[in-house]
Amino acid sequence: MLMVDAIVAMRRRSGKFNPKRRICAPTLAQVRLAALQPILARLHYGGNPEHKRNPGDFGLNPPCQPRPSKTLCDQVKIFTRTEAISLLREGLLRGVFSVQERNGWPQNVWSVTKSGEPLEAQLEGDGVYHGYPMPADDPFREEVIQRWNSK
Repeated sequence: MLMVDAIVAMRRRSGKFNPKRRICAPTLAQVRLAALQPILARLHYGGNPEHKRNPGDFGLNPPCQPRPSKTLCDQVKIFTRTEAISLLREGLLRGVFSVQERNGWPQNVWSVTKSGEPLEAQLEGDGVYHGYPMPADDPFREEVIQRWNSK
């Protein structure tokens, strides 16, 4: 069993992407968004130091710790928590979030910057997300951009 776990871990590290990601259908997204309205005030952006070269006002601990294999928010000019939460909130309001959820919150929320860069946010805890630019070789990028532009 340990050999199988090692192979799965290697695949994840070698740039494979989660094939189970699915954007919620528009009609279901409206229903889920209505259910989220009472708790939307708890939406928070936690950040992750692995996706930052410059910590900006994210209040991360450690302040920044970029890893070579991670995409950086700095590359798409996201330097403030306000900007990050705005993009996260817009992704939710447009219904560009995952079918998967935990405790009523979508597991993933996607958005696109004004310059056309797709972003992915992952749920960390109750309404708290961290996000990052989607890698150029992620085939799911195109689906995110297409859905974003359909609104």
